Amino acid sequence: MRLRRSTSATADPARPVHPVDRVPPAGRLAVYGMQHVLAFYAGAVVVPILLANAIGLDERQLIHLINADLFTCGIASILQSVGIGRIGVRLPLLQGVTFTAVSPMIAIGLAAGGGTQGLTTIYGAVIVAGLVTFFAAPYFARLLRFFPPVVTGTVITVIGLALLPVAATDAVGGSNAPDPGNPLYLGLALGTLAVIVLIQRLFRGFLATVAVLAGLVLGTLAAVPFGLVDLSAVGESDWVGVTTPFHFGWPQFSIAAILSMIVVMMITAVETTGDVIATGEIVDKKVGSDDVARALRADGAATTLGGVLNSFPYTCFAENVGLVRLTRVSSRWVVAAAGGFMILIGLVPKAGALVAAVPHPVLGGAALAMFATVAVVGIQTLSRVDFRDHRNVVVVGSGLGVALFVTVQPDVAQALPEWAGIVLGSGITAGSVVAIGLNLLFFHTGRRRDIAPATPGGDTVTFDRLASADAGEFSAVLGRLFEGPTAVPARVHGRGPFADATALRAAVQDELFAAPIEEQRALLGHYPDLGGLAGAGGSGAPAPRRSDGVGPVGGPVGGTAAAALRDRAGLALLGNDDRAELCAVAAAYRERFGFPLIVCLRDAGDTRTLLATARRRLEHPPAQEHATALVEIAKVAGRRFDDLVSG
Repeated sequence: MRLRRSTSATADPARPVHPVDRVPPAGRLAVYGMQHVLAFYAGAVVVPILLANAIGLDERQLIHLINADLFTCGIASILQSVGIGRIGVRLPLLQGVTFTAVSPMIAIGLAAGGGTQGLTTIYGAVIVAGLVTFFAAPYFARLLRFFPPVVTGTVITVIGLALLPVAATDAVGGSNAPDPGNPLYLGLALGTLAVIVLIQRLFRGFLATVAVLAGLVLGTLAAVPFGLVDLSAVGESDWVGVTTPFHFGWPQFSIAAILSMIVVMMITAVETTGDVIATGEIVDKKVGSDDVARALRADGAATTLGGVLNSFPYTCFAENVGLVRLTRVSSRWVVAAAGGFMILIGLVPKAGALVAAVPHPVLGGAALAMFATVAVVGIQTLSRVDFRDHRNVVVVGSGLGVALFVTVQPDVAQALPEWAGIVLGSGITAGSVVAIGLNLLFFHTGRRRDIAPATPGGDTVTFDRLASADAGEFSAVLGRLFEGPTAVPARVHGRGPFADATALRAAVQDELFAAPIEEQRALLGHYPDLGGLAGAGGSGAPAPRRSDGVGPVGGPVGGTAAAALRDRAGLALLGNDDRAELCAVAAAYRERFGFPLIVCLRDAGDTRTLLATARRRLEHPPAQEHATALVEIAKVAGRRFDDLVSG
């Protein structure tokens, strides 16, 4: 018999559905989806606007770019949230054009002569970079052990803080506002923010979840009397506008452009990883390396599709991560509905023009709330970091410092070579690169301190330090949970990263029960006999194999000697008759089953209960007792884990 994690529950219709997989009623699904569209729209169209203006495209070409962008955004969002096979993370993550690509794409377009000639060169680079991202996704996901909470928390915080200036710019009327100091703009922005806060404070249930949408609608209505809502574009736009593949011509392939775009996609992969982990934290769903690989495959597929359908590189949109946190609506089907709306908007320019009529100050007020909540998620992640270790302080402080430096002084990139400007031209990417690089420097290179003695007593190791350990150190520490050699710790390491110590503890238990039966039997044989331990209390029977007295008695891992002596003392207090009976039962047990009688003493109860349990287990069928012995090992490992890992 091989013990595996049960999969029958997944087919059980009575099993509760995770909130991520629940489908809201049709009405709410539509409202929630449109809320995501409105929160996303301004960020979606800004990239084609900036690019078109920079490389000299006319208004008609810009309209086509916007339609193509929205149409492809919808497809990409459905691909990410619903998923196809091993593509798509199946979380409420909305896809949008990455801001990181703006500067490189402008440079590529201008170098190719601007206009449609520059655009086709951009699309050639986008298509190839998307394919590289798609096929490199599983390899990048294996690097997740280099993204412990000190890194992911910093990246998520940086994303939220670096986006706040974008919200602030909208709040004062936008980058092209004729009078950015107008008090009316500030009043609309703060009024929209106040409406969102008040609705969440005064209402519960459905009304609270659509606070952002209500704020946008009420803010727009309030702006009408002041002439800030321009609907002229609605009348001038066509009813139908379909984007066709390679509308601007066949893509042109330039090695330099392709390399630049690959660098961009590798940087955005870090952002996607942060967004996926942040969303997993928000919706309380574990995220592993397979999830990140699926998310990155969706990024790559959507980016390649973007190059074909006249759009740009795609990544998870942090704005909508903040919306999920703010509204607490975690259904991925809401994002899928938003994707459907974006496809429709992309096909109906009039609808897009109507959404675009929301004034900048109103969008800015809503964005202030959403972007700030992304930073809060990062702070929550950082709360698990051991800041007693000064190296973590340096990683977080330097990452945040560089990110904010580049954010408030974006012209700093002009003092660097063009290739370096790709990385340092964005506060998000600059801060992320610094945090990742310093984590590698401090925790993964050179000679490091032994991670086992994390406290003066040498009894525990912090979760954060364990999470940053390489495979060898990780396995050495978790190997102390068991009596003999086992591949369980190595397999657990391959499943990382883990959100917290509880998730890591659960993974250890899972891998123990999923191990091959031969490995389980070998591990059972390494545990000393309970009867021998009882005899060691005074009968002269063989002592346990390990000097710290741990093993089947359930004492903690080596280094916590006091607790081990406490458990041994419990056996030593057995009377002669009880000790003799326990030794006899243990001997009969080994003869019947071929492995020692294993009991976690800390969960075994009093002497009478211990003896009754041992006698009862002697009557079990072999398959049942194999499972029972594994359960006892799991109890011992769990106790040891609680003693070993802090935080």
